[in-house]
Amino acid sequence: MASSSSASGSGSYNTTDNLLFPPPPPSVITAPQTLPDASLEPSSIQSIIASLSLTAFVEGGYMAETDRNPLKIPSPFPLYPATTFSCSDPNQGSSTDNFDPSSYYRPGFDPKLRNASTTIYYLLTGANGGGGQGGSPKGYLHRNRGRIIHTLHRGSGRYVILHADEKPCRVESFVVGKNVEKGERVQWIVEGGKYKGTFVLPLEDEDEDKGDDEEMIFISETTVPGWEVFDHDFLDRKGLEMLMEGDEEKIRQLEWLVKEEQ
Repeated sequence: MASSSSASGSGSYNTTDNLLFPPPPPSVITAPQTLPDASLEPSSIQSIIASLSLTAFVEGGYMAETDRNPLKIPSPFPLYPATTFSCSDPNQGSSTDNFDPSSYYRPGFDPKLRNASTTIYYLLTGANGGGGQGGSPKGYLHRNRGRIIHTLHRGSGRYVILHADEKPCRVESFVVGKNVEKGERVQWIVEGGKYKGTFVLPLEDEDEDKGDDEEMIFISETTVPGWEVFDHDFLDRKGLEMLMEGDEEKIRQLEWLVKEEQ
């Protein structure tokens, strides 16, 4: 096993042994964990953001909800909000002592009901956008209770899925992109209860020859039943250690996708 070397902070990343997936450039690994600023993005990215009314998103990147099915269905989920993995057993319920339920409710939200589906645009941008200052190239590891269908519009990236509902936790990784002949995916599904993270892949020379624009992952996501912050949580560092059962090598390779506590 390679010696542990934290990717956060120092920007180092040991690539010699047992990689779960090839690492992205250091600019992606060490991208600041702040809400992105669209004004720092290249003009081509700004045009997409403005045309689709995208806003900065806490998971990383930009998003806009485009559809919320008016059909209401009984919720198949627990009546308590999702919490970080390390704070509760996701299969056994959650203590209600440490949160204010009203903070999880959008106006009109009833935890006993869900919209049948919701759909969003989601955009991650290359780390080198805006002269090296802009860019939101990674989506932090997070989990939803609902099933999410993803459809790629433009760009290329890598998804990392932690199957937290399996023991031991299986780590899956795949590339999304238009080169389906090489196994890249243009459509993929992440079932509820699994953590997912993603990062933008840099353009290759052949991509530049085709006239493709900035580095990005631009997709649509449809969540069934509909998405609610009530059903969403981030993976924290303690939760990652629990899922990886203390395997320092796996933790080292994944920790930079964990959102730091604010």
